[in-house]
Amino acid sequence: MFRALRPVLARPSGTFRTCVLLVLLAATGIAILELVREQTGTPGFFVGLGLALLPVAPLMAAFRWLGRAAPAPWSQLLFCFGWGACTAALIAILANNFATQWIAAATADPSEADQLGSVAIAPVVEESAKAAALLLVFAFRRRHFTGPADGFVVAGFTAIGFAFTENILYLGNAFVQDLADGTGVLDSVTAATFFVRIVLSPFAHPLFTVLTGLGFGAAAVSARRTRRFCLPLLGLALAMGLHALWNGSSRFGDNGFYVVYGCVMVPLFGLLVWLAVRMRRGRLRAVAAELSLYAAAGWLGPAEVPALASMPARSLARSLARRSGGRAAGRAVARYEADAVALAMLRNRARRGGPLREADFARRERELLDRMWQRRATAGPALARAAVMEELLPPGFDPLAPFGTPEAVGTPEPFKTPTPFKTPEALGTQGAADRPAGVPGPRRQGPSVRRSGPWTPATPAGPSSIRPCVLPGGDGVR
Repeated sequence: MFRALRPVLARPSGTFRTCVLLVLLAATGIAILELVREQTGTPGFFVGLGLALLPVAPLMAAFRWLGRAAPAPWSQLLFCFGWGACTAALIAILANNFATQWIAAATADPSEADQLGSVAIAPVVEESAKAAALLLVFAFRRRHFTGPADGFVVAGFTAIGFAFTENILYLGNAFVQDLADGTGVLDSVTAATFFVRIVLSPFAHPLFTVLTGLGFGAAAVSARRTRRFCLPLLGLALAMGLHALWNGSSRFGDNGFYVVYGCVMVPLFGLLVWLAVRMRRGRLRAVAAELSLYAAAGWLGPAEVPALASMPARSLARSLARRSGGRAAGRAVARYEADAVALAMLRNRARRGGPLREADFARRERELLDRMWQRRATAGPALARAAVMEELLPPGFDPLAPFGTPEAVGTPEPFKTPTPFKTPEALGTQGAADRPAGVPGPRRQGPSVRRSGPWTPATPAGPSSIRPCVLPGGDGVR
């Protein structure tokens, strides 16, 4: 009996892990809310809560905009927000208070302990607590960690949650101080705190943690074990350093805060905005390039590729489906789009040499293609019509023509087949002299699909349960 239970105890199921995390978030959420309420008082707590909510929705929308090119599940993003708002905030408050009290007792100087704690202790504790959420996603939801853009989004949601709880504490304490002093609204500490934390620098915590997220994202597509270990640590170290610089800016003189804000924070914010736009465009180009291979094999219609690589066309396709078939049709198109993008990202990551085993790639590919095939009757026409209405197709392009026919030769430049990657399991049409010993050559195919490139080409379109699809080759069709 113990032998039978050993695999279950050694590796808990996904449902068990989810329940443990939900219980952890609930417990830490209750604890942090009560702790903040005790420090601010009930009136201060509710005032801080109302003011701290204001930047949450815009910041979430900004990070979601980046992630929509290859969207992560909302459950994962909400978990990251909850971790930042509850677990990471509780760890930070308890650890920072303990460290500050210890330094004050050792130095007998409370003011120096507060300054040293904010510069040397708080950045290390807070960024490490937030990075724990990224580590959990990286370890247990690796399929949703397909590159730096995923790390960017996950880190952003975690930091938004952490800043939300921290803002409640700061704004609540400021409100209590204003009540005690009887100051007016415009001259109040609450107004000044609101301006600095909500208006001037709502992006501060996301800016720090995004550096850690980029490290995890780069590690997810790295083939070297040393890089997968060192890149997240490098990102975390940069996040801690920037956080310490921000917290210590007031020690650089009367204008130190504004100097750091104008010379470091604003340029870095602009750089990360530019990087986010670039990553989003790169993801859409990758979707177009990878899905064109499946269109060449008949798994997608040729007009679906440009539609899936355009965010307006995806939205229009869902709207058209809802208009003609109701909410069920709209949901079918949305799931089809999500599976198609996941398929493209899966192949793109494998082609770039990420740490993805071949057996897992083939299994995931078949799962995604099977789900797409079940919804293609609803999603295909909607996407094709959206491509026509958005004018994504070249003149004379027939959206209903098979890929590679004379009617579809006007395929735009971004949809040309990229250079494929090589695996020892399937070597395409390499010559016998170049093929390793023991690896059989390619079998003959029908005239519609050429067997070329390192991957065995896809069979003609059909349900994966009947014709299991293997990744298509690299140079298209005859």
